[in-house]
Amino acid sequence: ARERNTSGDVVTAGGTGFGVMSILVGINRNFISRSQGLQRVQTIVDFLQNKCTRFHGAFSHWINGSTGATIPFSQQDDGADLVETSFLMEGLLCARQYFNSTSNDEMNLRNSINNLWNGIEWNWFRNGGQNVLIWHWSPDYNFDINMQIKGWNEALMVYVLAAASNTDSIPRIVYDNGWASNGAMRNGNTFYNVILPLGPDLGGPLFFSHYSFLGINPHDLTDAYANYLGQNTAQSLINYNYCVANPQGFNGYSNSVWGLTASDDNISSYSAHSPSNDDGVISPTAAISSLPYTTVQSMNALRFFYYTLGDKLFQQYGFIDAFNLSDAWFADSFLAIDQGPEIVMIENYRTGLLWNLFMSCPEIKRGMKQLGFQSPSLN
Repeated sequence: ARERNTSGDVVTAGGTGFGVMSILVGINRNFISRSQGLQRVQTIVDFLQNKCTRFHGAFSHWINGSTGATIPFSQQDDGADLVETSFLMEGLLCARQYFNSTSNDEMNLRNSINNLWNGIEWNWFRNGGQNVLIWHWSPDYNFDINMQIKGWNEALMVYVLAAASNTDSIPRIVYDNGWASNGAMRNGNTFYNVILPLGPDLGGPLFFSHYSFLGINPHDLTDAYANYLGQNTAQSLINYNYCVANPQGFNGYSNSVWGLTASDDNISSYSAHSPSNDDGVISPTAAISSLPYTTVQSMNALRFFYYTLGDKLFQQYGFIDAFNLSDAWFADSFLAIDQGPEIVMIENYRTGLLWNLFMSCPEIKRGMKQLGFQSPSLN
């Protein structure tokens, strides 16, 4: 998947994972045939397997979509990106579960996905056995960026997959000490009359409750730190209540125009919008991808975006990435990491399709139990 519609040959690993999940929705909704979807996913997997450079099994953030060469995301970020790799694998594992027939084409696809999946060296990213996973590794700069993957944010999927690995599983102490910081990711304070169990004050950008939960079913999911449907619902409600209160007085914010998350921006080009980083830009993916958590509020926004603002917001690839009514600005861009979650979370709300596929993986059940998660989906 291209990084965005204007990116030319720059494709994105994480957005590709979301794209694969969206293809499964397309088949499920009869927008495309199973054979069309299979052919497209085969093309993606063949490209990943045969053209792309891997770094201890992991992929880079950006890839040249023609050659498979790594495109540096920044000077030192020219190798493995473990978070992007995890979002890619989230989608590929769903595809492996979906294409479950005994046809040679589907069996070959499953084998190829398993080869990619089993090739990731998760423990390498502990950088010498530390009890935390490290986001980046570079063949030129080693672990110099040294960004530890710690919660609460979008990257829970990394620890779930690392624990679930058939070939290089991490122990639970890496999750507790690294991701959860031994409980330091807890919040427990009240914002706009909602108690926030985990994460930064006011909840942060809404992609925190989307990217990993495209596959992980938060319903009845608990561990030592939270109830995850409660966590994601609380973050979404705080985001909604903040926009309704509109403390900065931006034009248009209302119970029908809300949703702050990372997107393109007319002020700073791109920004991780949130109640603590608000410049008047609304991102349609924020409310729409929260449909499983704030159904009434999200549907009100979806209807307003489509029926009232649709001539400005709804274009060739769905809803544009972002808009700012205070400045009468409407993006001309579409981002893979924003479009994909809309498609997937609408389908998860309607049928649970991607949740059911991802949670049906036997290694996911084993890995999540190993980390202390409990859920009917894990039985």
